[in-house]
Amino acid sequence: MKIPKRIQPLVDDGIVDDVLRQLMSGKEATVYVVQCGSEVRCAKVYKEASKRSFKNAVLYNEGRKVRNGRNARAMQKGSKFGREQQEEIWQSTEVDALYKFADAGIRVPTPYGCFGGVLIMELITDAEGYAAPRLNDVSMSEQEALKDHAQMMDYIVKMLSLGIIHGDLSEFNVLVDEQGPVIIDLPQAVDAAGNNNAKKMFLRDVNNMKQYYAQFAPSLSTTRYGDEIWAIFESGNLTPKTKLTGNFVDSEINADVDTVLDEINAAREEELARLARIDNAD
Repeated sequence: MKIPKRIQPLVDDGIVDDVLRQLMSGKEATVYVVQCGSEVRCAKVYKEASKRSFKNAVLYNEGRKVRNGRNARAMQKGSKFGREQQEEIWQSTEVDALYKFADAGIRVPTPYGCFGGVLIMELITDAEGYAAPRLNDVSMSEQEALKDHAQMMDYIVKMLSLGIIHGDLSEFNVLVDEQGPVIIDLPQAVDAAGNNNAKKMFLRDVNNMKQYYAQFAPSLSTTRYGDEIWAIFESGNLTPKTKLTGNFVDSEINADVDTVLDEINAAREEELARLARIDNAD
């Protein structure tokens, strides 16, 4: 096929030998299957912000730190240079997360580098060597659903232990090969401690996984892994080896406003009585 304009510099530099075909086009990027020497890999070409349909990107950018003051000011002003810096951060967030997740034992495509807005990474394949399907295109037995869901919860715990939330996790951002689920699409990864929307995004991610797998394993529909994991995280006790139950009980301790007001009034009356006794003594 004709080599896309954004990939041509990689061909010129010998990083990519040939573009075999387009694999998919999404809201944030177009992915191609490329030949790199003897290896067949993926080339993820990020779309420019003006052409990207990813909603509420500002919510995901919250908490991302920019060390260079000049860059931060440019981004705030929305200048051309600032937009370029924002794009670089958007792309590097995914690359950084891929390396961190792989090191933590979370299955993601192996990254081979990002060059001018093009991320070269491993092509995840099925048993026949074809591109692995996304989770939303896969049917499974109840046993398989329970197993893969448990694996996803393990990955989610490991991610949060690193202080990172996927932010857009769903059946469309998970591939499935012979070994199980593989997490993809991470440019919107969220800092769990620095983003005010972190908890909401985290619970949504976990709930998306529950809803999908519960189609095949109905017992999962009543689980509350999201609340359980987040509560352990907030307590400071979450580790990559944390064991989960899927159970969570909401606090039943509710403030009794009338009782509180009665206690306040009683204390006030007692203080007034004390002051009155002092005045009488004088």
